[in-house]
Amino acid sequence: MSATPSATTSSWRTPALIIIAGVLIAIVTNGPRTAMGLFLPPMTEANGWSRETFALALALQNIVWGMAQPIAGGFADKYGTSRVIIAGTLVYAVSFLIMSQADAPFILHLSAGVMMGAAIGASSFGIVITAFSRLLPPERRQVGFGIATAGGSLGQFLFAPITQGFISAYGWHTALILLGAMVLAVVALAPVLAGKSEKSPHVERDQAISEALKEAFSERSYVLLLVGFFVCGFQVAFISAHLPAYLVDLGLAAKWGAWSIALIGLFNVIGSYSAGLLSGKRSKPHMLSWIYLLRAIAFAVFLLVPISVPSVLIFSSVIGLLWLSTVPPTSGIVVTMFGPRWMGLLWGLVFLNHQVGSFLGVWLGGRLYDQTGSYDVVWWLGVALGLVAAVIHWPIRDTPVARLNEAAS
Repeated sequence: MSATPSATTSSWRTPALIIIAGVLIAIVTNGPRTAMGLFLPPMTEANGWSRETFALALALQNIVWGMAQPIAGGFADKYGTSRVIIAGTLVYAVSFLIMSQADAPFILHLSAGVMMGAAIGASSFGIVITAFSRLLPPERRQVGFGIATAGGSLGQFLFAPITQGFISAYGWHTALILLGAMVLAVVALAPVLAGKSEKSPHVERDQAISEALKEAFSERSYVLLLVGFFVCGFQVAFISAHLPAYLVDLGLAAKWGAWSIALIGLFNVIGSYSAGLLSGKRSKPHMLSWIYLLRAIAFAVFLLVPISVPSVLIFSSVIGLLWLSTVPPTSGIVVTMFGPRWMGLLWGLVFLNHQVGSFLGVWLGGRLYDQTGSYDVVWWLGVALGLVAAVIHWPIRDTPVARLNEAAS
């Protein structure tokens, strides 16, 4: 058996078609998720919930997504990507339907939290990146990772105003049903990414899951990558869930919250694609250090200058360039170190730590707001964590493990 793209990819599935399908899947699955913060004001007001109640649902979504990602990645490695994506998409659509009828916190937490989180883990850009790692030629992988991540960000740009438009025109109940119907389009795209991981022709025997995990956690660079990606999750999840409400609290119209999220998504198309290009030419660990440092600076400046529409638009543009630009170099380091055989599992574990950070970013935002009436503590915590992450990523080694070097020699 061979793991090379030429052997595992049908002739009709050219690299261009694979990338196009992957980008469309990333757009449709990631877009609605990033717009969930727009439902915070109308749903909490309609049901008399606290912000912590809604924030806990999104926090659960993030942590369940993280827990589901390595499991979904492992299934995709073993049984095929297309099956995993289709199953995840169907659960995703049902979760929107149930959320639209949520009149108690338990139903909200089950639908928007547990079900939606598991569905995203099986259908969004993390699984697309896993598919790209084995379906694309090695020389196109980093660019593919960047394009897949950019696709997720384009979904954020498109779905923020679409969702706000649905809410304004039809109310939040119908808006959720419409979003659920839209994600079903992914079922038709999933077969293009069909395929599972196969044994490399350069090794004498296949590597078992237990061996892959032991190897990964014995590598200091992999452990540092796990720890560092926690910060990314904390920062982006807090902004996605709470920035719209934060701006309303400061006196800006609700539309600027939607446009800030959309603008972050638009500029991250540029940031993610550029990160994919640069990851093949520059030190990926050093790129990550600079991204986290610049995020910390952007947070601090945003908090220190007077809030206004121009300051919000400038902040959204800058943070958008840095938003998910961490994903191409982070996923690139994983596949460089360990190869594509267990990429779904090992990348999924890194992403799990990202989602632990996401859980805390979303939940702490709601918790501390309810206790103090302010988001300031969480904003400044994001600054401090960004500085820590900048330090952590600098010493990471972006080289294959000894097993791969021996096999190549």
